[in-house]
Amino acid sequence: MTVSETAKQVYETELKDRLESKHRDNFVAIEPKSKAYFLGETFIAAAMAAKDAYPDRKPFVLRIGHDAAFQIGATSQLQRRPQPTKLQQSGATEFNPQNSSSE
Repeated sequence: MTVSETAKQVYETELKDRLESKHRDNFVAIEPKSKAYFLGETFIAAAMAAKDAYPDRKPFVLRIGHDAAFQIGATSQLQRRPQPTKLQQSGATEFNPQNSSSE
């Protein structure tokens, strides 16, 4: 089994029920050989704690209560800014003679 397969098996069989009730949305780094695990509020915090404890081994990091540690995609609630026109991109200013007053 690979590191990821072994770590996922450890998570499913030994850690999932215990961690999801109290640490949902946090990260857990699992070192599969020892079955040691390290919690962190961020991916880096969990990964570095595992690396510090087992510098010569590869941990696998999961997000507790999620299928994946990260989500890639357009799920933001932010509104898109309008794209600048070619005139705005060039840095030029628009001049409309119909709006100017002649003296």
